[in-house]
Amino acid sequence: MTSRPPTKKFEEYAYVLDHLPRGYPEDTRPIFKKDPIVQAVGDTYFTLLELVPRKGARFSPQEPIFIGRDRRDKIDHVKRRITFDILTATARSELPFIIEKLVEKSEPRFVDFFNNARPLTTRMHSLELLPGIGKKLMWDILEERRKAPFTSFQDIAERTQIRAPKEIIVKRILIELGAEDKYNLFTRKPIVEKEQDRS
Repeated sequence: MTSRPPTKKFEEYAYVLDHLPRGYPEDTRPIFKKDPIVQAVGDTYFTLLELVPRKGARFSPQEPIFIGRDRRDKIDHVKRRITFDILTATARSELPFIIEKLVEKSEPRFVDFFNNARPLTTRMHSLELLPGIGKKLMWDILEERRKAPFTSFQDIAERTQIRAPKEIIVKRILIELGAEDKYNLFTRKPIVEKEQDRS
């Protein structure tokens, strides 16, 4: 069972993780054959992306940028989806801060997960995939949401033994982006194949 973001096929906005004006250092091709690169994370599916910027565009860490079909002012095209292991050291260090910001921005989506999460199998509930939640806490959550739906992270913290629900969600998203688990509750399955641009 997954927590689904609003229905749409592609990310519309992404947040800058790293800007490589001369491309990847390990790329030994002549500079004129290398694209400048922006590594970013999408704001809905947390998709890790490799973007090619427009000529002369400048970027700041954690900057939100539009990558949808129209009115791109700084991005020329989306080159491909990438996996966590391709991220630069800078991108990896920025990622947790951006994920936390995105979880805060979409709090109702994640509260909805606590309210509607279902069993994955006869022996495992999707709530148990959240770091630190075992059988006892799972039953605690299920009992409380039967009484009344949760309304916020604070409400979850006050009515259960989960003291930091936002941090738990952030940790789970990072686990999924690192491909450390076969289940994806909040993200798209990572791939390395090049994707076609949407322009």
